[in-house]
Amino acid sequence: MKKIEGVMTQTNAPGGVDPDSVFFVQVDATKCEACGTCEEHCATGAIQSINEDGIRQVVDPAACMNCGQCLVNCPFDAIYEGVSYVDEVFEKLKDPDTVVVSMPAPAVRYGLGECFGAPTGTYVGGQMHAALRQLGFDYIWDNEYTADVTIMEEGTELIQRVKEQGKKDARPLPQFTSCCPGWIKFAETFYPDLLPHLSSCKSPIGMLGPLAKTYGAHETHVPAKKIYTVSIMPCIAKKYEGMRAELADSGFRDIDATIDTRELAYMIKTAGISFNSLPSQAPDPVLGDSTGAATIFGNSGGVMEAALRLAYEVLSGKTLKNPDIKVVRTHEGINTADVKVPGFGTVKVAVASGLSNAAKLCEEVRAGKSPYHFIEIMTCPGGCVNGGGQPLDPEIRASLFRNTVAQINKRFRARRVTA
Repeated sequence: MKKIEGVMTQTNAPGGVDPDSVFFVQVDATKCEACGTCEEHCATGAIQSINEDGIRQVVDPAACMNCGQCLVNCPFDAIYEGVSYVDEVFEKLKDPDTVVVSMPAPAVRYGLGECFGAPTGTYVGGQMHAALRQLGFDYIWDNEYTADVTIMEEGTELIQRVKEQGKKDARPLPQFTSCCPGWIKFAETFYPDLLPHLSSCKSPIGMLGPLAKTYGAHETHVPAKKIYTVSIMPCIAKKYEGMRAELADSGFRDIDATIDTRELAYMIKTAGISFNSLPSQAPDPVLGDSTGAATIFGNSGGVMEAALRLAYEVLSGKTLKNPDIKVVRTHEGINTADVKVPGFGTVKVAVASGLSNAAKLCEEVRAGKSPYHFIEIMTCPGGCVNGGGQPLDPEIRASLFRNTVAQINKRFRARRVTA
């Protein structure tokens, strides 16, 4: 175990095991003060009291969605991460025969700066790319590239589903987004009958991993077997996703390692890099270019907004004068909207932040009462920018009293993507 940016972490990097058998987060019973905060933030009941003293534990990893909201909201530092690839990544960076590729998510660049004294939500994308180069990554590719690919794939699929209605073998509506690993596991576990409603798209990192070892390998003239891909996420559940057996489309492991924002900050500090003095740098071009639509994936409603931009222009044949569709941006709860598309009609959409809210929409779909064409689900409040792998809010860990106040004020301090 080692402490990484305020979080105790087991430095094991499991390979070839069923991720459903792994505790990605767990409660340290010796530190638990039985306050119940973790249980309040668990949407599935995976954390429960195990004795008369009220000590909590994650009772079964299969019931845990690995979101880490219990961890970031625990006032007593009693919850730890059960998986870390940090030591393995350091070793790979030293290996001259391994080509190490970084793949950071959009939201990481809105949290990383906090570990170096920047105000909450400060954008540090350029410095992040520079830090990755100084750490020794051979290629700085970017998950925003495949966020744009996701927009094209998911938006096109939505258009196709809408046009299929009434025809034989039409895929069902509403279409759900498929980017969030906590949400995907939630659907697989509790709503398997709704899986035909989920977009067939992989998540952006699920696309970038195989692209790195196929297209990326071809363009850089590097044998795929030498490429070691590192997913850098604001999310503990992405560690679960990276271990899924299905992610091997390249003929190799698509994602060799996943670290979160806190772990990246730890690596930068351990390497003695002066983050705040770094110049702003761009990612490498082969798999690094992206648009602002990719950046807003980090916010709840961002995937919806980006896909709607594409759907609007394809269905109407007109260019959006203002690409902002702010009506779908959601920080908490459920947000619904009717988006009028010229020459087509109204596209009805819903955005849910949090799995408890997702369950309400799922129940509507299961009952055949959902009026929507498209539904976005994000597990974490406000989206990936507030994921379980992001820097801790110091007010949360101060004391139980201050924690209670901090929970009330948290909505005003939450990170938001400004692009």
